[in-house]
Amino acid sequence: MYPNLFHVGPFTLHSYGLLLAIAFFAAIQIVLHYGKRELMKPGPTLDLVFYIFISALIGAKLLILIVDFEYYSADWHRLSGLYQVGGVFYGGLILAIIVSAWYMRKHQMNFWQTADVFCMGIVTGQMIGRLGCFFAGCCWGKAAPPGFPLAVTFTNPFAAEQVGTPLGIPLYPVQLYEAAALLVILLILIYSYQHRKFVGQQLALYLLLYSIARFLLEFLRGDPRGSVFNGLLSTSQLISIITFFFAIVIFFKRRNTKVNA
Repeated sequence: MYPNLFHVGPFTLHSYGLLLAIAFFAAIQIVLHYGKRELMKPGPTLDLVFYIFISALIGAKLLILIVDFEYYSADWHRLSGLYQVGGVFYGGLILAIIVSAWYMRKHQMNFWQTADVFCMGIVTGQMIGRLGCFFAGCCWGKAAPPGFPLAVTFTNPFAAEQVGTPLGIPLYPVQLYEAAALLVILLILIYSYQHRKFVGQQLALYLLLYSIARFLLEFLRGDPRGSVFNGLLSTSQLISIITFFFAIVIFFKRRNTKVNA
């Protein structure tokens, strides 16, 4: 775990910030590549990337603040550590969808076509962003059983101070598990794009696969992130269930449309 890569005077390069920047530019390249294949105008497409990036950051931070309100309200100085955590991804996704729908309507962009392109950029950014979470120490896993070969032990006191990372305890590297799951999802999306049957397929497939992966991985998460139904499910698991059924609805609603519809 290396939350801080190096210091130059008062400037500190944080690993999470660096990987977030890499995630952003990698997502842009994916979006522009597939946008070109869909004959999308690069200007509005690139502008939408920035709108999604900003809204996703704000939404993710807002939702983590909501679901973990007790932690932050107990000491408001902890808010200064928000820049070091990834936030709750679903918060970013929800706000990004709302902002995107507004932008696409304003600029008369095809929602389903644009969503198919952008979801591949989003999953790319997610994958790299989870690596940033690992290096920053946020979004950590539960304590692993003794002798578990893949366990990781965080030791950096800065991470503990900023985001509450437990130190000296072997944990499930759930951030890396999610990054690996996202890589598999990205490869599936790239392959399925070549055989796309309808516009909206990529979005539905992404939401379906990610909701399953996220629901299962939540069982290994150890960080405080809110719960529902008296602790039966985490907030993200509830959203995963809703997202899963939303993806099914998209499949049934869009399956008979043509690729150029």
